[in-house]
Amino acid sequence: MSRDARLSVRKIDRDRNRFHEIVRGKIKQDLKKYVSHHELLGRKGGNIVSIPMPQIELPHFRFGPNPKGGVGQGDGQPGDPLQEGDGEGEAGEGAGQHSLEVEITLDELAKILGEELELPRIQPRGNNQLPMKGGRYTGLKPTGPESLRHFRRTYRRALLREIATGTYDPDDPVIIPIRDDKRYRSRRDVMVPDFNAVIIYMMDVSGSMGKEQKDIVRTESFWIDTWLRSQYKNIETRYIVHDAAAKEVDRETFYHLRESGGTKISSAYELCARIIESQFPADQWNIYPFHFSDGDNWSGRDTERCVKLLNDVLLQKANVFCYGQVRSAYGSGQFKKDLDRAFEGDPRVITSDIADRDGILGSIRSFLGTGR
Repeated sequence: MSRDARLSVRKIDRDRNRFHEIVRGKIKQDLKKYVSHHELLGRKGGNIVSIPMPQIELPHFRFGPNPKGGVGQGDGQPGDPLQEGDGEGEAGEGAGQHSLEVEITLDELAKILGEELELPRIQPRGNNQLPMKGGRYTGLKPTGPESLRHFRRTYRRALLREIATGTYDPDDPVIIPIRDDKRYRSRRDVMVPDFNAVIIYMMDVSGSMGKEQKDIVRTESFWIDTWLRSQYKNIETRYIVHDAAAKEVDRETFYHLRESGGTKISSAYELCARIIESQFPADQWNIYPFHFSDGDNWSGRDTERCVKLLNDVLLQKANVFCYGQVRSAYGSGQFKKDLDRAFEGDPRVITSDIADRDGILGSIRSFLGTGR
């Protein structure tokens, strides 16, 4: 590659990095809008998200006047149409709106979220460790790819060999390494933590939880997922829906199922406890149960049952238990009051009141801001 070509590549890299920083700054500046108004278009490739950014203009050519004339000389003024059309309707006077879709990794999105909300890094429980390749290339070995060949060590061994065998000629100091002279950089096996985590989402799907409430839950859970996946290498997700009874479902069903009838929250907590007991031992997993509801429960006795399940089972196994109360026109909001009263001052139980979409960001900060 020529010198000019290398300079061009470096300039392109600088421009690309600068554009990336502009995009990152714009996302951070408008994070509340992206969260509350569901601006994310969808994931691509499992680790990429596409975001519309109408505020950023793509680079483009701007043509100025050409007083010396040129191709296309003749009558007419700048802006005149090249050919009359037969279209119907009147032209609008405003500029069109164009959204630039930019792609960003979920890891980068998690960093932006963490910086904006000042989220601490999570301190996982457990001490699982696996031998993995890591760290710097501090070792040497006699075999390896040529890209990792250590030039100085290889040359030194070749020089010593030629001096020892009497083949070194000071007047013609040509050093040619042979196979035994070559040394290659290597990394050593190190023990690094390998933590597992499971997120268990629970949601009330009775008639009082409408589409708007479920959209709020879906949006908040996307950002919770994004942050927790940036903190753990291995993560699993489970979904539970409940009205008067609870059942485990897949992700699609969780966000679109609508049922009617009474609400018995303890049924969800019992199923959550069974899933943890059978699939996710607390000594091997970091456990995050999240429950979303509009605050209605069928009776005070069932609320007492929920408090007992939390005290006796879930809080003994979970890193933290989070309850988000999504306001609706039909929910009483009583359940959050009962939890706050029963677990006042207990850092293992975090509750939040999500009045509308603008309340999502504050709820996320409450849930993830403890670093547990």
